[in-house]
Amino acid sequence: MEAVIATENTNAPVRESDGPRINREIKSKEVRLINYNGENLGIVSITEALKIAQEVGLDLIEISPQVNPPVCKVLDYGKYKYEMQKKKNEAKKNQKIVNIKELKLRPMIDTHDYEVKVKQAKKFLEQGDKVKFTMRYKGREMSANDMGKEVLNRLLEDLEGVCKVDAAPKLEGKQMFMIISPA
Repeated sequence: MEAVIATENTNAPVRESDGPRINREIKSKEVRLINYNGENLGIVSITEALKIAQEVGLDLIEISPQVNPPVCKVLDYGKYKYEMQKKKNEAKKNQKIVNIKELKLRPMIDTHDYEVKVKQAKKFLEQGDKVKFTMRYKGREMSANDMGKEVLNRLLEDLEGVCKVDAAPKLEGKQMFMIISPA
């Protein structure tokens, strides 16, 4: 007597576990089937759906596993994966990465140094970056921390119309922080 061993299709595409389930990995008994032309064939059994996909030489891909019954489509898995990767890359290309630039100040800042910091802040804001101002206190300056707050408020006045405040001046330890972003 000869033993028959069932083997998987060796031409089946290799896939990562994080993608959608395909072909025999789909565990549902019934699926809502959409054929390769995009026509809705209604609810069919999984064996019939696999047979339809095999007849046209394509894969059965589970598109929406969360609905009952799951939605499956007859497609080429390689092509489907390529299209998803293209969409992902397009979304990544369109997203804006926001950087936070930090400018460090002291409460007893000189007028020229202050003007340089304002100019830098305007440049960063025009580039679309957020700006974090850090007011550092040393020694006795901590007892007069209202001087640092006045400098930060003067900064806001000079940058009015160019920025909006994300985080108002806040004292933490020996430093006061303020974060602004482009208007």
